[in-house]
Amino acid sequence: MDMKSVLSLIESENIEYVDFRVVDLSGRQHHVTIPAYAVDEGTFLNGVAFDGSSLVGYKGIEDSDMVAMPDPASAFIDPFVEAKTLNIVCDIYNPDGTPYERDPRGIALKAERYLKQTGLATDAYFGPESEFFLFDNVRYASGPSGSFFHIDSEEAFWNTGKEGQNLGYKVRNKGGYFPVQPTDTQVDIRNEMCTLMTQAGLKVERHHHEVATAGQAEINFRFDTLTRTADNLLLFKYIVRNVAAKHGKTATFMPKPIVGDNGSGMHVHQSLFDGERPLFYEKGGYANLSQMALYYIGGILYHAPALIALTNPSTNSFKRLVPGYEAPVNLVFSKGNRSAAIRIPVAAMTPKAARIEFRTPDSTANPYLAFAAMLMAGLDGIKRGLDPRELGFGPVDRNIYDLTDAEKHEIKSAPGSLEEALNALERDHAFLLEGGVFTHDVIETWIALKRDEIQQVERTVNPKEYELYYDL
Repeated sequence: MDMKSVLSLIESENIEYVDFRVVDLSGRQHHVTIPAYAVDEGTFLNGVAFDGSSLVGYKGIEDSDMVAMPDPASAFIDPFVEAKTLNIVCDIYNPDGTPYERDPRGIALKAERYLKQTGLATDAYFGPESEFFLFDNVRYASGPSGSFFHIDSEEAFWNTGKEGQNLGYKVRNKGGYFPVQPTDTQVDIRNEMCTLMTQAGLKVERHHHEVATAGQAEINFRFDTLTRTADNLLLFKYIVRNVAAKHGKTATFMPKPIVGDNGSGMHVHQSLFDGERPLFYEKGGYANLSQMALYYIGGILYHAPALIALTNPSTNSFKRLVPGYEAPVNLVFSKGNRSAAIRIPVAAMTPKAARIEFRTPDSTANPYLAFAAMLMAGLDGIKRGLDPRELGFGPVDRNIYDLTDAEKHEIKSAPGSLEEALNALERDHAFLLEGGVFTHDVIETWIALKRDEIQQVERTVNPKEYELYYDL
């Protein structure tokens, strides 16, 4: 959809308001709403002014004027606002008309342009599987007189003994994969989410209950090009959260909201194409992958410690990345093996379906930054010929969790903390700077923001510390 089509849609659909959306460095969306009668060609050509000092990771108050430039191709009608509203995603520009270098969406667009400049491929396709929980109640507080969190779900196994009306059919820990109703209580909610996603332009492929107790779910939508997929993921999260709220529930994409059960990941499928020609397929190769695909895998696994600072950028991420909960902490690749960081899907493989699946990321990632960083790591692997087999990254076609201690010792692991990942990013980020996709300023700002989060968590007294140390 172009500018003229959007203006025509505003008129034909009797749109009352237009909502312009931007994303901050952390990955949260923000919006400003303008009456539809005030939106014209000038809005698309000149943009919408806003205060950049109020967004995480953007400018200081002394230099805060910024411009949101609408992308008409992203327009969709908002299903949650009473007045008919059209939502449009924007890129961020400086007042002088130059792109703002910390704009996450701008970084994603630069990554796509860089891909074409390399001559290696024309398009990078991404398909995230973003898992989430639907809770019935969440309470938390952190202050000088106390810290706690409390969640609840009608499906939770801890509610088997709940007094009052209790109909049973609770989901056991690690027992939530694919149960039918009435154990799965959220089918209608997920159906509604999928219907609204389809109406908004996403191509939904499937949905189901996930492994954990207490309402873990997964909805898959079809892959697209890098930036468009990041747009789609933010739209996906927006719809999930608002449908949940409509039904009196709350959705979270936190990687590890529950102690002692599986966390939520964001497995990211990715492939390269040259026009219509898939570049990751070679019949007879390992898992029918081309040498280019193997080099791409090598790049991701080689740079994984640094990459994880962008794909798993929360302290909570590393409560998921521990052995024993299907968490892909092992930096190896394998076909059809979900215990490896990179899995090669082999079911129903066709040339165009040939792809790799990086299973380590989670949905606290800013998708524009995470997808761009994954592409840059993969391209570095191709350019440098980083064959994962020669670098000790596999393939490992056994359940890694069942290996002996000696065998496990030979396998590299993901960083054990956000601080460790940030240290790796400080050492290893030259691959991100290629083509000016990321800048030193963006990387330094990101590291500073994340280190501040680490300090906040580390300096907060934890209820577990009372259990461990109060009586010493």
